[in-house]
Amino acid sequence: MTRGNQRELARQKNLKKTQEIHKGKRKEDSLSASQRKQRDSEIMQQKQKAANERKSLQAGANDLPLWRR
Repeated sequence: MTRGNQRELARQKNLKKTQEIHKGKRKEDSLSASQRKQRDSEIMQQKQKAANERKSLQAGANDLPLWRR
């Protein structure tokens, strides 16, 4: 029993699998690098704003005495 092409078939199968995985990752390839950077910065600003709001709400709750919480 020779296994001459078994390695090659496995390599092709893995290559196909990785291509399918990576196919969906770059859905917005039509965006330029600067547009993508702008979009990502807006998303990060929104996340930071939400995190700061949560922090301020938690800090406000911690200012109350324990018996009032």
